[in-house]
Amino acid sequence: MKPTNPVFTGLETTIFETMSRLAMAHGAVNLGQGFPDVDGPEDIRQEAARGLIDGPNQYPPMLGVPALRQAVAEANKRFYGLDVDWQTQVIVTSGATEALADCIFALVQPGDEVILIEPLYDCYLPLVQRAGGTPVRLRVTPPEWKLDLDALAAAFTPKTKAVLLNNPMNPAAKVFSDEELSELARLCVEHDVYAICDEVYEHLVFEGLKHRPLMTYPGMDTRTLRIGSAGKTFSLTGWKIGYITGAPNLIEPVAKAHQFVTFTTPPNLQRAVAFGLAKDDSYYDWLAGDLQSKRDRMGNGLRALGFNVLPCDATYFLTVDISDMGLGATDVEVCRRLVEEAGVATVPVSAFYGADAPVNFIRFCFCKQDHVLEEAIARLAVWLQHPEQRQAQAQMMAAAQARGQMQG
Repeated sequence: MKPTNPVFTGLETTIFETMSRLAMAHGAVNLGQGFPDVDGPEDIRQEAARGLIDGPNQYPPMLGVPALRQAVAEANKRFYGLDVDWQTQVIVTSGATEALADCIFALVQPGDEVILIEPLYDCYLPLVQRAGGTPVRLRVTPPEWKLDLDALAAAFTPKTKAVLLNNPMNPAAKVFSDEELSELARLCVEHDVYAICDEVYEHLVFEGLKHRPLMTYPGMDTRTLRIGSAGKTFSLTGWKIGYITGAPNLIEPVAKAHQFVTFTTPPNLQRAVAFGLAKDDSYYDWLAGDLQSKRDRMGNGLRALGFNVLPCDATYFLTVDISDMGLGATDVEVCRRLVEEAGVATVPVSAFYGADAPVNFIRFCFCKQDHVLEEAIARLAVWLQHPEQRQAQAQMMAAAQARGQMQG
């Protein structure tokens, strides 16, 4: 038979799905995939329910319902001082991943170079490759996760079309500094390069830090596509509501890509998100404070068990250095042991690199209920102190689950 598309053929199942399946198979506490285990604000969900019943439930405008596009524009002004025309500078997508695909497909042609900063979210690389682009990979290195500005400058060439920036950054939990962002903006202007900014964790920033979009830097308002996510802002990841802000000349080709990817997004969810974006500051302060508390609960528990916990300034994730723990040769091996023997699912950080990845870091997701985090710490404590006991318990849980599936 003729070959299928080589970018996706043979691509391994995403590490998040792999670890979630293993978590289910072994009855593990799932701290691998990045989603909360409770739904978001009830008033937003009630708004969605009313919209579903009251309608309309037909195709909404391709660019998004006016109420949400207006709300996105107002949020840009409220939080960042950006003046955005909702009619020409905002588009609604079916999640931030679709937004990323639309932006990449709209800007990148075969032969264009796209700068990516590792560790990177797993969809970036195949999307750039599918568009015919050439990935140019840089790194921020743990534990400081500092961007090498000389290496950044060297990455720009006459072929550079775009830079893809994830800020705040998954999995590094890094908020890029003003120095780093200023230099990135300067280089984009100097080399006439676009910026695709994945800013889905914009409101999940801790310790009083503030997120500043790259779009706010001099010269960047006309060359930046800024992506946000209702899933992260309102703990409603299953809704898949994303939004893109950019200059009219950039939004136009992005809209054409969107037209042939999903075309529209459920109208009742869009209207509910518009309602949510208008929430007062107390909600946004609570969201960041609640997650910071969970970060501290998980981080303190891991430190007490001997894990070397790296700094975490934002997002849902804690990275730990396992090099001195004696738990296995690689992060993949350790993660598999943790889910199968300790009953706790995590993610190897090497999965966020294109090649030549460090193999001594794993990621814990802490956006879970407190009792879930405590259960994970308790299981890890038992396993670290009595690994044979934990392994026997894991085998019993897996066998019991298998019997239940057979009976079902």
